[in-house]
Amino acid sequence: MTRPARRAAVAALSVTTAFALTACAGTSGSGGNTATKVDVSTTIPNDPVTLTLAYTNDPPTKALIDGFTQKHPNVTIKPQMTPFNDYIKSIKLAMSGDAAPDIAQYNPGAMNSLVPAGLILDLSPWSKAYGWTTKFPPASLEVLSSDKSAKQFGTGSLYAVPGGLSVLGVFYNKKIVKEAPKTLADFEAAMQKAKDAGQTPLSNGALQVGGFHLWNALLNVTGDVNDYRSWVYGKPGATIENPAALKATQTLTDWAKKGYISSGASATADPDALASFAKGKSAFLITGNWGASALETEMKDDVGFFLMPTPSGEPAKVASGASVAYAISSKSKNPNVAAAFLDYLSSPEAAKIEFEGGFMPVDTKAELGATGLRGDIASAFAPVAQGNGIVPFPDFASPGMIDKLTPGIQGLISGKMAPDAFLKSLQESWDGHHGS
Repeated sequence: MTRPARRAAVAALSVTTAFALTACAGTSGSGGNTATKVDVSTTIPNDPVTLTLAYTNDPPTKALIDGFTQKHPNVTIKPQMTPFNDYIKSIKLAMSGDAAPDIAQYNPGAMNSLVPAGLILDLSPWSKAYGWTTKFPPASLEVLSSDKSAKQFGTGSLYAVPGGLSVLGVFYNKKIVKEAPKTLADFEAAMQKAKDAGQTPLSNGALQVGGFHLWNALLNVTGDVNDYRSWVYGKPGATIENPAALKATQTLTDWAKKGYISSGASATADPDALASFAKGKSAFLITGNWGASALETEMKDDVGFFLMPTPSGEPAKVASGASVAYAISSKSKNPNVAAAFLDYLSSPEAAKIEFEGGFMPVDTKAELGATGLRGDIASAFAPVAQGNGIVPFPDFASPGMIDKLTPGIQGLISGKMAPDAFLKSLQESWDGHHGS
C-alpha cells in the first residue's frame, strides 16, 4: 500500500471508530492537585503525531510499537529503553519532569506514587469509550486500578492497561518425568521418585524471587482466591495469617525437610536455577512462562509445563501472573493517541506479537497455533485467564513485602523460621502499610 493509500485507510478508520465523549479525563492527586482536563476521543488525527514511550527491557514493547505505527503511519512513537535495575528510579524522576514520556511502562507496586502525585492519567473515560472491560481480562485491570492514594488495588480508577500477561507454573523434564502430575500428591510422589533416583527434584532460585513463587503457587491451590485477593489488594481487615496460608507454608517447609528443595536454593539466583534445570540437572522448575524461550532452545521437545496441581486433581482455576503494563503521562499533549496505542494492545494483531515476545496475549481467545511447550502453556493459561483466575504476586501487598518474603522463605528452607512466624512477619509488613 502506498503512503497516500495508507493515509486514506487511516482516515477511514478514524471516521468509523470515532467516539467523542462528552465527559473529560484528568488527574486529581490525593493531595487535591488537579491537572488539565482532557477531551476524550477515540479519533486518531490525520496530522503527524510523535509520542515517546519509556520502557524497560521487556521484549514485546518495541515490536508492539512497530505493529501500531504500521497501522497508523502518521504516528511516530520514539522508544526510550532503560535497563531494569535503573528503570523504576529513573522513570519516577522523568514523569515529574517537563519532558515526561507520553507513555510509560508501569508497575503498580513500585511506581504507585505516580497516582497520588497526579503524574499519570485516570484512564477510566477511555476504558468506557473503547470498552476495555470486555477487551482486557478483568483481573488484569483490577491490579492496575486503585484508589487515589494507590494503597488499595481493585477499586477506584484505572491507571494502566496490560500489553502482555504472564502465568506462573511448573516446568518438567520429560526425560525424568514421563507424565505431568495430576494431583498435588502425584507431584510430591514424582519429586520423591526423582530423589530416590539420585536426581534433584526441584530447582529453585530462593536467593531472588523463586522461593516465594513456589510458596505462591502452593497458596493458589490451598487457599481461597477471594481471601488472597483481598490481602494483596489491601482491603481493610484482610490477613495472611489464615489456615490456608499456613498449610501452603507448612507444605513448603515439609518439602525442604524431605530434600525436594535443595539447601543451596537460598544461595541460588533465578537465572542459575533455570540454567540448572535446562541442563537436565533437576526434574522440575517453578517459574513463569517468561522462561519458556530459553528452555525451548536448550531442551527442545524434552520440556513440558503444567499449573501447580490441586489436591483433588481438579484443573487449577487460579494461577499467579503479572503484566507488562503501560500508563499515560498527565503531561502528554496527545493523550488520545496514546490511548489508541493502549487499545491496540488488546487487538488480535498485538496478541501474536505478545505471544512471540514470550508473554501471554491480552486477547485470551486469540488463535495462537502454539505447539509443544508453548502449546502446554497456552492450554493451561487460557481457561484460568478467561475464568478471571489470574492473581497478582504477593509482593504487591505492601512496598516492603518482598523484603519479608525472600528472607522468610530462605528461613523456612533452612529450618530457622517457623511457618507461623513467617506469616506473622508478612502481616506486620501489610499492617504497617495499610493499617491493622
